[in-house]
Amino acid sequence: MTKANKTLLMLPGDGIGPEVMEEVRRVIAWLEKRRGVTFAVTEDLVGGAAIDRHGAPLADETMAKALEVDAVLLGAVGGPKWDNLDFARKPERGLLRLRKEMELYANLRPAICFAALADASTLKRELVEGLDIMIVRELTGGVYFGTPRGIETLPDGTRRGVNTQVYTTPEIRRVAAVAFELAAKRQGRVTSCEKANVMESGVLWREEVQKLHDERYKDIALSHMYADNCAMQLVRNPKQFDVIVTDNLFGDILSDEAAMLTGSLGMLPSASLGAVDASGRRRALYEPVHGSAPDIAGHNAANPIATILSFAMALRYSFDLEEEAQRIETAVKDVLAKGMRTADIMQKGAARVSTSVMGDSILLALDRLAA
Repeated sequence: MTKANKTLLMLPGDGIGPEVMEEVRRVIAWLEKRRGVTFAVTEDLVGGAAIDRHGAPLADETMAKALEVDAVLLGAVGGPKWDNLDFARKPERGLLRLRKEMELYANLRPAICFAALADASTLKRELVEGLDIMIVRELTGGVYFGTPRGIETLPDGTRRGVNTQVYTTPEIRRVAAVAFELAAKRQGRVTSCEKANVMESGVLWREEVQKLHDERYKDIALSHMYADNCAMQLVRNPKQFDVIVTDNLFGDILSDEAAMLTGSLGMLPSASLGAVDASGRRRALYEPVHGSAPDIAGHNAANPIATILSFAMALRYSFDLEEEAQRIETAVKDVLAKGMRTADIMQKGAARVSTSVMGDSILLALDRLAA
């Protein structure tokens, strides 16, 4: 049975972005051929590629497309070619504009340690094997967007930099609700992280998360933890966590820390979600956690798994195709269990493969699962 009318905007971006995105196209073609799941796919430019073509990291026309589709899949942005541009024109501003104008307030960053890669982590196998954490980061508020902000020269000639940490009740409650809903489908535990011991915004965060829990999610186990203690606990005993919810700044730091527990940034997907509208649709952006890796761009050496898993998240959260998402995730696990490795996750005794051969292997695994 063909399931159509699913709109997807692909923004491959810079560096290895186009290479890893190509492997997603192959997975989409497999789904259409073998599973009858069709997508209306369009492609456009973001980041440095958009600067070279349009003079801006994201054209207005591209932004308009992103607001209309069911999901956006982004590869990577940035590279040394554009390092000397003004801050407002840097490639990364394209990604920030997407997040802001699509109102993507909840960033989902799973940190999953595949059994076959447990020895690739810098922590002992027993600490990370079977690790499955979901970090929910508030993405459109906090110190990154608060005002006043800026750098000013004081009367004595010294300078002062100012950034403002600001949160409101609705901002906190909506991201906390995402965390509670996710926990209800997982292990039923949420850890909320802030710095209520030294920051008023942290006090508000803790109080509002607790109120929402008591009103609507009493069946979820909620605990509160200072963000610095959470950072320590992630390397001490990471499997104590199920879902972590935190603000923009702490989420930025803690999610990168959790990512490295798994052994490679090249393995990790992410989703950024907006609010559900009256029709049940929500805007969403999916992207791998890794960067543009310009040093290996064009060498068919990048790991496409994070981008493929990001597409699996899109199947789950934007297209309600849980079975297909699980099928892709299982195929990835099977390929890793057979010892296939790109350079970033290479281990002794494994078979080193290229970007395209990793894609071939995942498609073959999907064939086996569909047989």
